[in-house]
Amino acid sequence: MTNTQTPVTEETAAGGGIHPTENKFTSWLSHLLADLGKNGIFLALLAVVIFFAIVTDGILLRPQNISNLIVQNGYILVLAIGMVMIIIAGHIDLSVGSVAAFVGACSGVFAVSWGLPWWLSIILSLGIGALVGVWQGFWVAYVGIPAFIVTLAGMLIFRGLALVVLGNANIGSFPTEYRALGNGFLSNVFGDLDLDPLTLIVAAIAVVALIVGQFRTRVARQKYGQEVEPIVWFVAKLVLITLAIGFFAYALASYKGIPVTLIVLAVLVLIYGIIMNRSVFGRHVYAIGGNRHAAELSGIKTRKTDFLLFVNMGVLAALAGLIFTARLNLAGPKAGDGFELEAISAAFIGGAAVQGGVGTIGGAIIGGLIIGVLNNGMSILGLGIEWQQAVKGLVLLLAVAFDVYNKRRSGGK
Repeated sequence: MTNTQTPVTEETAAGGGIHPTENKFTSWLSHLLADLGKNGIFLALLAVVIFFAIVTDGILLRPQNISNLIVQNGYILVLAIGMVMIIIAGHIDLSVGSVAAFVGACSGVFAVSWGLPWWLSIILSLGIGALVGVWQGFWVAYVGIPAFIVTLAGMLIFRGLALVVLGNANIGSFPTEYRALGNGFLSNVFGDLDLDPLTLIVAAIAVVALIVGQFRTRVARQKYGQEVEPIVWFVAKLVLITLAIGFFAYALASYKGIPVTLIVLAVLVLIYGIIMNRSVFGRHVYAIGGNRHAAELSGIKTRKTDFLLFVNMGVLAALAGLIFTARLNLAGPKAGDGFELEAISAAFIGGAAVQGGVGTIGGAIIGGLIIGVLNNGMSILGLGIEWQQAVKGLVLLLAVAFDVYNKRRSGGK
């Protein structure tokens, strides 16, 4: 009997006649493409920033403008955190702008008209936001009315109540401590210096924590035999992110330091990131959005989860109203106009799925930053509000179209 076995060579041992070096390159390339797909929203933000930095002759990246970008869009980012959770669960909230206006009006009455301490005014206002969430959550979760209808009614109800509370007039000005929520900075802790050391120290701590966390995750994946990306690409990503954080921190340090709004956002992102990624409640939210009927059959209390989601949204809408009111130092009848559209756009641009079950807190924040950069860049260029609205609408449409395309492609596979 003739032996027809193919002799083992270096090429065949490497796998199908492919050289080991080519195997490594192919693996690196596949990881690169996969990461580009997962981090597409981050790359979109980077592209928008680079584009407006060029067309505005670098004005967009000036330290004062970078700081203003956070301060001016803080309330939208807060709303985006709550909105993406609502959307992941398969709902929508059209009332957040009106709730923000209503709570801002109430805070004006508490802090200015009644002369209550600023901290008590904030606590009472957040409590009102929670009660609003209880009201809307009850109708959605326990009565079974679709969230679209409930929050559409809420948009009208709380806009009307805001006008009633204000008497169709403006209320101001607010105490200094209250205004710090929207305009304050944590700076000059080490004295009046050209570069704020505290900002640089915080950035350094953030970079170290990021690097340690990423390496621990990589080691854990290797320990359990899971595939990890090539070390070159892994290190390259960390270097790029470190440079981005360093540039951002240098810009803040050379202006006024860390905005209080940024501190609030950082705390919220940390807390809600843990809730959505590491808690039972977060897993329940994703399960409900993915398949509500299956979630019910598995024992998840869908009504309770929906109820808590709307209570949470009410509190975050109240916080957004406080930040906006503090920034303007004014509670007015027109506050909150269009907030719901900005928050919904941020969630969808950030990768949330229309059908629910998909989305991240980080993606919503990046989506909100994209909207903020668009607003800021187009304002610097002198484009009218009509063109700004048109461009943002087009960006939202393209983001959702991209999501639908990806779903059809993956479904076909």
